[in-house]
Amino acid sequence: MTDNTGPSGAWSGDLVIAKQGGLYVGGRYHEVPRDAGETGRVMAGQAYVEYQIPAHRRHELPIVMIPGGCQSGTCFTQTPDGRDGWAQYFLREGYAVYILDQPGRGRSAHHPEIQGAVRDGTAEAVSRTFTAPARFGLYPQAERHSQWPGSGEPGDPVFDAFYASQLNNLVDRKVIQHDNQAAGAALLDEIGPAILMTHSQSGTFGWLIADARPNLVKAIVAVEPGCAVGFIEPIGPPDWFEYSPVARIWGLASIPLTYDPPVSDPAELDFVLADEADAPGLARCWLQAEPARKLANLAGLPVAVVSAEASFHSAYDPNTAKFLAQAGVAAEYVSLADAGIHGNGHMMMLEQNSDEIAALIDGWIQENVAGA
Repeated sequence: MTDNTGPSGAWSGDLVIAKQGGLYVGGRYHEVPRDAGETGRVMAGQAYVEYQIPAHRRHELPIVMIPGGCQSGTCFTQTPDGRDGWAQYFLREGYAVYILDQPGRGRSAHHPEIQGAVRDGTAEAVSRTFTAPARFGLYPQAERHSQWPGSGEPGDPVFDAFYASQLNNLVDRKVIQHDNQAAGAALLDEIGPAILMTHSQSGTFGWLIADARPNLVKAIVAVEPGCAVGFIEPIGPPDWFEYSPVARIWGLASIPLTYDPPVSDPAELDFVLADEADAPGLARCWLQAEPARKLANLAGLPVAVVSAEASFHSAYDPNTAKFLAQAGVAAEYVSLADAGIHGNGHMMMLEQNSDEIAALIDGWIQENVAGA
């Protein structure tokens, strides 16, 4: 008899895979110094992609999942309490799934002499921001967080399993964005049209990949994308609604995006900060001064900006959707709370009701993406 239980004992159902494997995409050779004054070539910027194609494929467009900061593809393939991840959910729904490990992280090689330094997050910082924010109350929505499976603190087995999966993150945001844009574009060149699913830091990569391959990106599900408020980074706790001096000078990225009318220098872009927030507990929104330029290669692209009730992102994500819509993108703000899904934080794909959220996303895809 087949055992269909995961480590937690929860029944997961049969998952029949027709094909699975991995490939490397992107990357280029660099000449680097080696011992005794010699030089040699190494490849940097490549990304490892694992894929699975279900035996009963019901959807033409595959989903490409790109993890966020300090994550690998495991954030989509399993939860820290032993349940199946979003990858398995969408495979059972009949989608082919491709999961990318960001260049310089996980199974994608890191070359510090080319890509620069890395950093990581302490267990305490991860706990207070992602898994136990209600204990710290660093932002107004934190008290509503209830869906993390466990205490969310170091020493709890579920938290420890999650923290064990955390990886180093490249420091230089321009390197990160260039490398992920190139790798994502190379993957689409290999597999054809797809739906992108991004999370957190990788939200920026979604806009950039679509800008590079507008005919191959058919939709973006941006799960709490980046930390953009228009184009300024929130500074983080305890001053969530203040703005750091680090600007995403191209609007939603630190490297060029294609605008119409064209922009040769980001200084030509004119951004205006709203006098007040749209509602209590939200951040003020940055938009372009009117008449706004359009994001030419994202025009009309279906985008869902998905935000959880108890995440710090719930203060910023409505603004990202507004910025995109003003620039001609068919962006929709999808609030889990408005859909009756409560208590989630930033790592919603790992929380107790992760399948309920995946079902909401699948429904949005079916309703909004032609040929899905």
